[in-house]
Amino acid sequence: MPLMNFEPFSQQSFEKSGRFLGCDVGEKTIGLALSDTQLTIASPLQVIHRTKWKNDGPALLKIIMEHHIVGIIIGFPLNMNGSEGPRCQATRQFVANVLTLIDLPICLWDERLSTMAVTRTLLEADLSRAKRKQVVDKMAAAYILQGFLDAFCRLKKST
Repeated sequence: MPLMNFEPFSQQSFEKSGRFLGCDVGEKTIGLALSDTQLTIASPLQVIHRTKWKNDGPALLKIIMEHHIVGIIIGFPLNMNGSEGPRCQATRQFVANVLTLIDLPICLWDERLSTMAVTRTLLEADLSRAKRKQVVDKMAAAYILQGFLDAFCRLKKST
């Protein structure tokens, strides 16, 4: 399966008991979130601390297999003006690496301000800096995935 835009991705036929995996890909970590089997609710899952792809890839593949993932949503770090910056190229390389491991549909989803929104929520919850650092990436992945799921459900209801 190739990398797809939202509409072609949403028109795919997905297995009923499958889940989507949300990814917030950073330089040092990959935040992961998991949808429910109805593809409506995102929950933070875990953080992979990045080393080299030969280590990161198998760790990601194990999660994909364990949780019966049928599609992957990856946060796409566009600039505020909508243009692509250097992190976008790194994200595209991450997608290419994932596609060498497994044949699943992948959709890039605009992640602008996701980490900032999550950080604000964690600050309001009065979490210490150390605790925020532990959860911000997987919470950002859940935020990204939930945004996608909301749009996905709206599209499915309208068709």
